[in-house]
Amino acid sequence: MFKKILIANRGEIACRVIKTAKRMGIHTVAVFSDADRNANHVEQADEAIHIGGSAASDSYLIAEKIVQACVDSGAEAVHPGYGFLSENAEFAKALDAAGITFIGPKEKAIKAMGDKITSKLLAEKAGVNVIPGHTDVVKDAEEALQISERIGYPVMIKASAGGGGKGMRVAWNNKECKEGFERATSEAVSSFGDGRIFIEKFIEQPRHIEIQVIADQHGNVVTLNERECSIQRRHQKVIEEAPSPFIDASTRAAMSAQAVALSKAVDYESAGTVELIVDANRNFYFLEMNTRLQVEHPVTEMITDLDLVELMIRVAAGEKLPIQQSDVGINGWSMESRIYAESPFRDFLPSTGRLVRYQAPAENDHVRVDTGVKEGSEISMFYDPMIAKLVTWGPSREESIDSMRHALDQYYIRGVDTNQSFVAAIMAHPRFQRGELTTNFIAEEYPDGFKTDRVASVDWGPALAVVASIQQRLALRAATISGQMAGYGRDVSHDWVLMIDRKSHPAKIDCEDGDWVVTMDGKDYRISDHWSAVDAVYSGVVNDQTLSLQIEIDGVGYYRVSYAGSQIDIGVFTPKTAELFQYMPVKQAPDLSGFLLSPMPGLLVSVSVEVGQSVKAGETLAVIEAMKMENAMLAEKDVVIAKVLADAGATLEVDQPIIEFEG
Repeated sequence: MFKKILIANRGEIACRVIKTAKRMGIHTVAVFSDADRNANHVEQADEAIHIGGSAASDSYLIAEKIVQACVDSGAEAVHPGYGFLSENAEFAKALDAAGITFIGPKEKAIKAMGDKITSKLLAEKAGVNVIPGHTDVVKDAEEALQISERIGYPVMIKASAGGGGKGMRVAWNNKECKEGFERATSEAVSSFGDGRIFIEKFIEQPRHIEIQVIADQHGNVVTLNERECSIQRRHQKVIEEAPSPFIDASTRAAMSAQAVALSKAVDYESAGTVELIVDANRNFYFLEMNTRLQVEHPVTEMITDLDLVELMIRVAAGEKLPIQQSDVGINGWSMESRIYAESPFRDFLPSTGRLVRYQAPAENDHVRVDTGVKEGSEISMFYDPMIAKLVTWGPSREESIDSMRHALDQYYIRGVDTNQSFVAAIMAHPRFQRGELTTNFIAEEYPDGFKTDRVASVDWGPALAVVASIQQRLALRAATISGQMAGYGRDVSHDWVLMIDRKSHPAKIDCEDGDWVVTMDGKDYRISDHWSAVDAVYSGVVNDQTLSLQIEIDGVGYYRVSYAGSQIDIGVFTPKTAELFQYMPVKQAPDLSGFLLSPMPGLLVSVSVEVGQSVKAGETLAVIEAMKMENAMLAEKDVVIAKVLADAGATLEVDQPIIEFEG
């Protein structure tokens, strides 16, 4: 077994690998860029080596620097995680030449399966079902149009070296095909250094199912059931689960057989994932094989009680798999939510900044948090915006969902926007709970984006009662400070009015046998807790139901409460103050409709207009790059350009004006 391994990655996956390596008694080496000098994975590793600038192209993507770090540290093997160099055959070859073990498949398998065009041809030869399409490289946008018209819209435009939703577009007509080809090519070059594009038929109403494979150097290949990864936004997975609520035993067996056949065809070893698209009749087609550990591997671990990272390390060290196919079962159900630093109410644009407060849910047999951040960590513009993977387990799918909803309420993150409200809304969605999933789920259920009126349906009664009880407790405490009021609680009112959007909710609060009893809106709420004003997350029992809330106190009597993905502002006043509050004027927001504002921090890649130009609705005004994704800013209506306020190459802040329109 290896004595020392280097993790050629960053963030949560680096921390994940370090955790298993330490449990196995293996010394760990981290690598880091300028931006990651104080990162969590650097702190957790036994030693760390600086490898370059903040941009991945200056550090994590330079194979020579990783190899040199291995030589300098004496690392015998490298775990690549996912992304970066994890599926780079030349990197694996360079390590081999230096006598360093790559904890992953051999160069042959990486080359064969890492290239989507080659992998499709090999899959066909191995008898694996494939999607109809054009598997040769598309030369230019004109050829893309010709191919798409021949296949028939809709089509999927994909980067051959792509992954993680990068370099991928769906086109429904010629205009979208041309634009999609250009954007996919640009993203592919930026993210992977490889602009090759291919096109295939886009299957409507599909499910995205993947089969986890683990193989050793002795010809043994085992599959570890399937994962359902259909909840996606812009081809980026948001929620995954294992097993799938749709796949039956016979389909699972057929998928697994094809995954094994494909793995053996390329002499595969280590962990790998065969991704499939499945239609409404359970017909399945090969998409690609990822020759690395998947982001969503924890859900497989939760239902099989296997550590995939450990298996990868043992296989790389030459050991035989300790399990056979007959040993693999399905124990319960697991969910994974990807917690991203992004603004769900701003079309999910990335959010950068420092985590000024960070408190993850407590981990136990039902809750797991894979993360690479801590309080004070910075979410920078240089890398993927994922903060963590929140994973839950339950004996049934329903119980796993319930655990996830409760864990989301307990996840306290401040300093950046997150997608927690969006994930919570999906978990509460009746269609999701029924398991009626396709990759179109988000587009169909949120066709106009995620708006404030589309958050999870919430019964706010218990939460309001808790806030009323907290106001009572704070008033009682204030009454005892420096003898300002004679006697504990004397002259403190038990009547309060909660104001939400100028709607009044009168409440009466009493204390009985150590519990708080709140009468409000015709209902009684009995509250039992050990709340303290310093708690980031409130935990208590209201009418025999466990409740977790995130409560921020903003001045005297003002509260901001987050619960079940929703957030409301509450004012708690005496009855007289509430009466006078109704006369307070409402502050009007400034009119910024005459400007194009940057919706996110990022790099201004290009400005497509000039002063005096008339622009039609739908035309591109500018392109902004953030978190490795290019975002085209389109005109919402016909406009004339008055001023261009930022030049290409500028680093933008959120809401920074880029263009001013006339009149």
